[in-house]
Amino acid sequence: MPLVRIHLPEAISPPFSTVISDVVHQALVDSFNVPPDDRFQVITRHAEGDIVCAEEFLGIRHSARVVFVQIVCAPGRTVDMKQALYARIVGQVAARTSISACDVIINLVESSRENWSFGNGLAQMAPSAIDR
Repeated sequence: MPLVRIHLPEAISPPFSTVISDVVHQALVDSFNVPPDDRFQVITRHAEGDIVCAEEFLGIRHSARVVFVQIVCAPGRTVDMKQALYARIVGQVAARTSISACDVIINLVESSRENWSFGNGLAQMAPSAIDR
């Protein structure tokens, strides 16, 4: 049930944005045990200057090709699982595109299952819905 938002500069080619989308989803399947058909993503391309990122932060240099990946998911993953997810995403993006590992910034947001509706105005993942 993760919701993924990928923000990237317009200068990054559409084929690369598809690769990033695929990499993020496969990393969620492999690292977070997300079902393969559980894919919800929004990819937003931004004009030059619309993505603001520190040139250097925590000793990591960023370029104008920085990509933000925000993943909203249910809580319950260990720190090791999260680190494996980050490493898999960054490693595969760097290996399959010309985007540097330094330019992939990932933010994980945990949201309780009852805070989701997958249509019809129902909280399908709420404990009362699951217990039925």
